[in-house]
Amino acid sequence: MINVEELLTELSGLTQQHIREVQSFKELPQELLNRKPAAGGWNILECVEHLNRYGDFYIPEIERCIRNAKCRPSAVFKPGLLGNYFAKSMLPKERMNKMKTFKSMDPADSPLDPSVLDKFIHQQEQLLQLLEVSRQTDLTGVKTSISISKWIKLRLGDTLRVVVYHNLRHVVQAQKLG
Repeated sequence: MINVEELLTELSGLTQQHIREVQSFKELPQELLNRKPAAGGWNILECVEHLNRYGDFYIPEIERCIRNAKCRPSAVFKPGLLGNYFAKSMLPKERMNKMKTFKSMDPADSPLDPSVLDKFIHQQEQLLQLLEVSRQTDLTGVKTSISISKWIKLRLGDTLRVVVYHNLRHVVQAQKLG
Protein backbone atom coordinates (compact mmCIF):
# COMPACT_ATOMS: atom_id res chain seq x y z
CA MET A 1 0.00 0.00 0.00
CA ILE A 2 1.26 3.43 -0.95
CA ASN A 3 0.03 6.74 0.45
CA VAL A 4 -1.63 8.51 -2.52
CA GLU A 5 -0.58 11.99 -1.42
CA GLU A 6 3.08 10.93 -1.11
CA LEU A 7 2.99 9.10 -4.45
CA LEU A 8 1.46 12.00 -6.37
CA THR A 9 3.84 14.47 -4.70
CA GLU A 10 6.80 12.28 -5.74
CA LEU A 11 5.56 11.93 -9.34
CA SER A 12 4.82 15.66 -9.62
CA GLY A 13 8.26 16.52 -8.26
CA LEU A 14 9.96 14.21 -10.76
CA THR A 15 7.88 15.67 -13.59
CA GLN A 16 8.84 19.23 -12.62
CA GLN A 17 12.47 18.11 -12.53
CA HIS A 18 12.11 16.60 -16.04
CA ILE A 19 10.73 19.90 -17.33
CA ARG A 20 13.71 21.82 -15.90
CA GLU A 21 16.23 19.33 -17.26
CA VAL A 22 14.77 19.25 -20.77
CA GLN A 23 14.46 23.06 -20.67
CA SER A 24 18.24 23.15 -20.06
CA PHE A 25 18.78 21.09 -23.24
CA LYS A 26 17.46 24.11 -25.18
CA GLU A 27 20.73 25.90 -24.28
CA LEU A 28 22.79 23.23 -26.06
CA PRO A 29 23.94 23.63 -29.67
CA GLN A 30 21.98 21.72 -32.32
CA GLU A 31 25.11 19.70 -33.16
CA LEU A 32 25.29 18.36 -29.59
CA LEU A 33 21.55 17.61 -29.49
CA ASN A 34 21.95 15.45 -32.60
CA ARG A 35 25.30 13.82 -31.74
CA LYS A 36 25.09 10.04 -31.50
CA PRO A 37 26.94 8.47 -28.59
CA ALA A 38 30.19 6.71 -29.54
CA ALA A 39 28.87 3.43 -28.12
CA GLY A 40 25.74 3.69 -30.28
CA GLY A 41 22.21 4.43 -29.19
CA TRP A 42 20.03 7.52 -29.29
CA ASN A 43 21.10 11.14 -29.23
CA ILE A 44 19.45 13.69 -26.91
CA LEU A 45 16.64 14.59 -29.31
CA GLU A 46 15.91 10.91 -30.00
CA CYS A 47 15.65 10.18 -26.26
CA VAL A 48 13.15 13.03 -25.85
CA GLU A 49 11.22 12.16 -29.02
CA HIS A 50 10.85 8.58 -27.75
CA LEU A 51 9.15 10.00 -24.65
CA ASN A 52 6.95 12.26 -26.80
CA ARG A 53 5.68 9.24 -28.71
CA TYR A 54 4.66 7.53 -25.48
CA GLY A 55 3.16 10.79 -24.23
CA ASP A 56 1.02 10.94 -27.38
CA PHE A 57 -0.59 7.69 -26.21
CA TYR A 58 -0.61 7.99 -22.43
CA ILE A 59 -1.67 11.59 -21.85
CA PRO A 60 -5.01 11.26 -23.70
CA GLU A 61 -5.52 7.76 -22.23
CA ILE A 62 -4.96 8.94 -18.65
CA GLU A 63 -7.15 11.99 -19.23
CA ARG A 64 -9.98 9.85 -20.66
CA CYS A 65 -9.84 7.39 -17.76
CA ILE A 66 -9.85 10.12 -15.12
CA ARG A 67 -12.73 11.92 -16.84
CA ASN A 68 -14.80 8.70 -16.98
CA ALA A 69 -13.91 7.54 -13.47
CA LYS A 70 -16.81 6.58 -11.25
CA CYS A 71 -14.65 5.69 -8.22
CA ARG A 72 -14.33 7.80 -5.12
CA PRO A 73 -10.84 8.97 -4.16
CA SER A 74 -8.87 6.75 -1.81
CA ALA A 75 -6.00 7.72 0.51
CA VAL A 76 -4.05 4.59 -0.39
CA PHE A 77 -2.99 2.97 -3.64
CA LYS A 78 -2.40 -0.75 -3.97
CA PRO A 79 -0.04 -1.49 -6.88
CA GLY A 80 -0.90 -4.40 -9.14
CA LEU A 81 1.63 -7.17 -9.76
CA LEU A 82 2.20 -6.38 -13.44
CA GLY A 83 2.04 -2.61 -12.98
CA ASN A 84 4.46 -2.69 -10.08
CA TYR A 85 6.86 -4.82 -12.13
CA PHE A 86 6.66 -2.44 -15.12
CA ALA A 87 7.12 0.64 -12.91
CA LYS A 88 10.16 -0.74 -11.12
CA SER A 89 11.72 -1.95 -14.39
CA MET A 90 11.61 1.63 -15.72
CA LEU A 91 13.67 3.13 -12.91
CA PRO A 92 17.22 4.00 -13.97
CA LYS A 93 19.98 1.88 -12.51
CA GLU A 94 23.76 2.37 -12.23
CA ARG A 95 24.21 0.25 -15.37
CA MET A 96 21.07 0.67 -17.42
CA ASN A 97 19.61 -2.53 -18.75
CA LYS A 98 18.90 -2.18 -22.46
CA MET A 99 15.29 -2.60 -23.43
CA LYS A 100 13.98 -3.18 -26.91
CA THR A 101 11.39 -0.64 -27.99
CA PHE A 102 8.59 -1.02 -30.50
CA LYS A 103 9.39 0.21 -34.00
CA SER A 104 6.68 2.86 -33.80
CA MET A 105 8.28 4.23 -30.64
CA ASP A 106 11.85 4.15 -31.96
CA PRO A 107 12.94 7.61 -33.17
CA ALA A 108 16.38 6.46 -34.36
CA ASP A 109 17.52 8.34 -37.44
CA SER A 110 14.34 10.44 -37.61
CA PRO A 111 14.95 14.03 -38.70
CA LEU A 112 14.47 15.92 -35.41
CA ASP A 113 14.89 19.52 -34.35
CA PRO A 114 14.67 21.34 -30.99
CA SER A 115 10.85 21.61 -31.27
CA VAL A 116 10.93 18.05 -29.85
CA LEU A 117 12.00 19.64 -26.54
CA ASP A 118 9.07 22.09 -26.57
CA LYS A 119 6.61 19.27 -27.23
CA PHE A 120 8.01 17.28 -24.30
CA ILE A 121 7.74 20.27 -21.97
CA HIS A 122 4.13 20.85 -23.07
CA GLN A 123 3.28 17.18 -22.49
CA GLN A 124 4.84 17.31 -19.02
CA GLU A 125 2.78 20.38 -18.14
CA GLN A 126 -0.30 18.40 -19.17
CA LEU A 127 0.91 15.46 -17.06
CA LEU A 128 1.28 17.75 -14.03
CA GLN A 129 -2.36 18.78 -14.46
CA LEU A 130 -3.42 15.12 -14.71
CA LEU A 131 -1.44 14.24 -11.57
CA GLU A 132 -3.29 17.03 -9.75
CA VAL A 133 -6.71 15.95 -11.03
CA SER A 134 -5.96 12.31 -10.21
CA ARG A 135 -6.05 13.24 -6.52
CA GLN A 136 -9.84 13.23 -6.97
CA THR A 137 -10.08 9.61 -8.13
CA ASP A 138 -9.17 6.12 -6.99
CA LEU A 139 -5.72 5.22 -8.31
CA THR A 140 -6.39 1.53 -7.64
CA GLY A 141 -9.93 1.28 -9.03
CA VAL A 142 -9.46 3.23 -12.25
CA LYS A 143 -7.81 1.19 -15.02
CA THR A 144 -5.98 2.40 -18.14
CA SER A 145 -4.99 0.70 -21.36
CA ILE A 146 -1.29 0.41 -22.09
CA SER A 147 0.53 1.22 -25.30
CA ILE A 148 1.71 -2.32 -26.01
CA SER A 149 -1.64 -4.10 -25.77
CA LYS A 150 -5.26 -3.03 -25.64
CA TRP A 151 -6.06 -6.23 -23.75
CA ILE A 152 -3.87 -5.44 -20.73
CA LYS A 153 -5.06 -2.80 -18.29
CA LEU A 154 -3.07 -1.27 -15.45
CA ARG A 155 -4.26 0.55 -12.39
CA LEU A 156 -4.11 4.31 -12.87
CA GLY A 157 -1.49 4.65 -10.12
CA ASP A 158 0.73 2.09 -11.83
CA THR A 159 0.30 3.79 -15.21
CA LEU A 160 1.28 7.14 -13.71
CA ARG A 161 4.36 5.53 -12.13
CA VAL A 162 5.34 3.79 -15.38
CA VAL A 163 5.04 7.01 -17.40
CA VAL A 164 6.99 9.19 -14.95
CA TYR A 165 9.67 6.57 -14.28
CA HIS A 166 10.04 5.93 -18.03
CA ASN A 167 10.52 9.69 -18.49
CA LEU A 168 13.11 9.64 -15.71
CA ARG A 169 14.97 6.78 -17.37
CA HIS A 170 15.36 8.57 -20.69
CA VAL A 171 15.95 12.06 -19.28
CA VAL A 172 18.87 10.55 -17.31
CA GLN A 173 20.05 8.86 -20.53
CA ALA A 174 19.89 12.19 -22.40
CA GLN A 175 21.66 14.08 -19.59
CA LYS A 176 24.64 11.73 -19.87
CA LEU A 177 24.96 12.82 -23.52
CA GLY A 178 24.84 16.56 -22.81
